Amino acid sequence: MNKLPIILILIILSIIGLKTFTFTVTEKELAVKLKIGKVIKSDYTPGLQWRIPFVNEIKKFDSRIQTLDNKPESILNTDKEYLEVDYFVKWRIQDPVTYYTTFNGLKLDAERRLSDVIKNALSEEFSNRTLQQVISTQRLELVASVQDKTKPIAKDFGIEIVDVRIKRINLNDAVSDSVFDRMRSERAAEAAEHRSTGQKEAVNIRANTDKQIRIIVAEATKTAALLKGQGDATATKTYAVAYNQNSDLYSFLRSLEAYRNSFDGSNNMMVLDPKSDFFKFFNNKQVQ
Repeated sequence: MNKLPIILILIILSIIGLKTFTFTVTEKELAVKLKIGKVIKSDYTPGLQWRIPFVNEIKKFDSRIQTLDNKPESILNTDKEYLEVDYFVKWRIQDPVTYYTTFNGLKLDAERRLSDVIKNALSEEFSNRTLQQVISTQRLELVASVQDKTKPIAKDFGIEIVDVRIKRINLNDAVSDSVFDRMRSERAAEAAEHRSTGQKEAVNIRANTDKQIRIIVAEATKTAALLKGQGDATATKTYAVAYNQNSDLYSFLRSLEAYRNSFDGSNNMMVLDPKSDFFKFFNNKQVQ
């Protein structure tokens, strides 16, 4: 009798039995063993595991980090403006038993519940901040606060929140127009204030300049008058010294100067007595 078919049959039955009584868990998976719908084991390590067919049911879940990236949420901020907040969440299953009992192992239900938790935390944070704060000055603080608030809640679902990031914050069209109008009004008011301040400074500068000019002109006039007085005094003194040295010569020179100024070639006419003092040097024959 040929034993080969019997051996093949035994091998096939062994393979079927092995597949029926065993299952494998990879390093990328988490698994729970159920008995009549209740979890009886979950701490599986990667490798070959045992089960009782038709008694135990095996549920496997992805142990890797998952990404929740929904469409942007409409959130109201402290300025009563609706913002379109685009964000994503990195998460993974931390406790497969809690995860399974909470969501019956359905990833879609888990992400839906996680989205609600994140949105509520974002709404609370945005309601205490202005648009400027959430865009620039307090963005990191906001994200950190959202993580702190959502991690304990997610842990109750058997989920670990690894990271939360805000990708983009946009204004809807109606709010954008309102914000731009407000920004234009603020800039116009600021420009008007700068112009008013500039005009005030210009008036002060002109007034101060005019004052300095008046002071400089007054000082120059005072100095000129002083110098002129000193010059006149020096000239008078010089004339007096010259007169005392030779009064006749001085009188004669002064008369010559008077003649030169009077007879300068113009058509002016003077009617004078020839014997007047003006012509005394013409009439004095003793002048040498």
